[in-house]
Amino acid sequence: MRKRSTPATFNLSFLDIMFCGFGAVVLLVLVINANTISSRKQHHKDLRADVVRLELETRTGQEYLVQLKNSLDIEDQKVRAASGRSNEVLARINSMQEELADLQLQTVASKEHTQALRADLESLDQQNRQLGGELEAKQEQGTKVRRFEGEGNRQYLTGLKLGGRRVLLLIDSSASMLDRTIVNIIRRRNMDDETKGQSPKWQRAIKTAEWLIANLPPESLLQMFDFNTGFSSLSSENQGRWVQATDSLAVSDMIKNLHSRIPGGGTSLENAFTLARNLQPRPDNILLITDGLPTQGAKISKNNTVSGKQRMKYFERAVEALPRDIPVNTILFPMEGDPMAAVLFWKLAVDSGGSFLTPTRDWP
Repeated sequence: MRKRSTPATFNLSFLDIMFCGFGAVVLLVLVINANTISSRKQHHKDLRADVVRLELETRTGQEYLVQLKNSLDIEDQKVRAASGRSNEVLARINSMQEELADLQLQTVASKEHTQALRADLESLDQQNRQLGGELEAKQEQGTKVRRFEGEGNRQYLTGLKLGGRRVLLLIDSSASMLDRTIVNIIRRRNMDDETKGQSPKWQRAIKTAEWLIANLPPESLLQMFDFNTGFSSLSSENQGRWVQATDSLAVSDMIKNLHSRIPGGGTSLENAFTLARNLQPRPDNILLITDGLPTQGAKISKNNTVSGKQRMKYFERAVEALPRDIPVNTILFPMEGDPMAAVLFWKLAVDSGGSFLTPTRDWP
């Protein structure tokens, strides 16, 4: 009889291994899932911070966009306003161009009309000179106290007040009347008297005196003096006495004596104005021919040089010596290095009610 085989005992080691392995897998899954959730939460937290930042940036951008839109609206308004002004300016320019075109046409027509009138006037003037030239010359000569011969038309000196019942003519005969420049004055001062007397500037002063006398009113009385540091009457027989401007013999004598004078010495305007104050009766008009500010006062100074400020002081003292209410009419022949002369003599003319003139070199 066969023996019954004994059944094998069930071995649980395999199952234990399986369960252990399954548990390890589950544990691994749980660990991995826990890390994943933690990482996801951290990533979600980081994304929320980015969202907040982006929202802030978006809000700031929107505010800036609003500002830009407002600025754009303002600029649009300015552009529209400027466009409107530009249109107005263009309209005004077009209008002015039209007016300018009209004025140009009128100017051309006026020029043509003026030229025609000028031609007619020249024709009439020529006829008038042909018909009445001689008579007009005689009538003009009849109104002058003395005839004066000049080169060309020398009657363009206007504004000089030649009226007055008693006219005092003062002629500067100092050394500065020899020339316009200091160098030439020194050079001519060392020449002989005949050459000095023929100096162009001195001859201009003589001719100016002759022109003034020739244009005095016939009813005027006249006295003539030349002055440098002192003064001297140009009348041989009527010194200190008023003579009639129409007295040809007395006037010719004074002019002759003026031609014989030789410029020299300094200039004392104070002594000349003191003379005017002491004349009896006093003059009511002074005609002064000079070339600059005085270089001397009432007393003769021994200094060889004088500053510009000192010359201005000498001028102020001279004005103080001048009688009140007597107009001084100055004809100035400017010289080098005396820029204040014109200003002060002009002020003297304004203050005294006279006039001030600086004629051109070819006058009279």
